[in-house]
Amino acid sequence: MGWSALHCRISPLEISYWKSFLVLSTDWIIHCDGSAVPNPGRMGLGAVLLAPDGTRHVLSVAADVRGCNNEAEARALMLALHDAQAHGATALHIYSDSSLLVAQLGSPGTPPVLRLAALYAEVAALLANFVHTSLHWIPRHRNGEADALARAALGLVPKGPAKLMKKKRR
Repeated sequence: MGWSALHCRISPLEISYWKSFLVLSTDWIIHCDGSAVPNPGRMGLGAVLLAPDGTRHVLSVAADVRGCNNEAEARALMLALHDAQAHGATALHIYSDSSLLVAQLGSPGTPPVLRLAALYAEVAALLANFVHTSLHWIPRHRNGEADALARAALGLVPKGPAKLMKKKRR
């Protein structure tokens, strides 16, 4: 049996009022990662975009330039931002396992990394095209799909699960 105003003792007017607060989310979710092999070297860019309707957009691209892992992380985010913009996204929740990327773009007052300042400025300009963005750091093991896509772009196999170090018993 379904719920109704009678079961909850809420008037239809109250139901209508509360329904006005239930808006379908228009936020996109992005997981991005970059890799450089060797570091610095060839760069692989990976991203997974989840649209509000549940559609997944998977990106795996070998960059046409060489660079370090931090540059690859920024370029992977740029790739994802271009794709999100092309699909009409306006609000983004971005997840990356690069603490440097998240700090440089999400924490005002963070001292810039001079060698990467121009690249981060490009990313910041792209972020400004969206109504709302939030950047979140996540542990590497929670960004596995984006990492696998970045590695696949370079013809590499995905990394296996992290091995835990066991203490020797005495």
